[in-house]
Amino acid sequence: MRVRVIAVGERMPHWVDEVFADYAKRLPPTLKPVLIRIPAGARSAGRDAAQAMRVEGERILAQLAPRDFVIALDEHGRQFTTREFATWLKDRMQDGRDLAFLIGGPDGHAPDVLARADLKWSLSKLTLPHPMVRVVLGEQLYRAHTVISGHPYHRD
Repeated sequence: MRVRVIAVGERMPHWVDEVFADYAKRLPPTLKPVLIRIPAGARSAGRDAAQAMRVEGERILAQLAPRDFVIALDEHGRQFTTREFATWLKDRMQDGRDLAFLIGGPDGHAPDVLARADLKWSLSKLTLPHPMVRVVLGEQLYRAHTVISGHPYHRD
């Protein structure tokens, strides 16, 4: 199984990449996420945000294979407890399909991206800045792995 994080935004603060990489290196090869950075669509006073989202959506969809299990991170998506997410991840691992976690741009995901998603997942009811989403996603993948493997990192 291959795990990819496909995220809009190429320039993040250095600490974001460092923390994401730290969590990624702790994961076994079967869960080690590869980060794919997608250029953001152009936004300005004269440009429509929907047009930028559409361009970002096309770029995201171009990265997906037909068999990928696609998870769009979206504030209106399903929420999990840590244990629920670990169970969900274990089920996906047994399913064997590649996972693609999608992080949209400043205005969210294009409708076509949300339509392609097998799951819409909300990390929180709070609106999180995009750099934090990468960090939280990396940590939650690691945390779920520790739950699955019986490691004491997670405490209820």
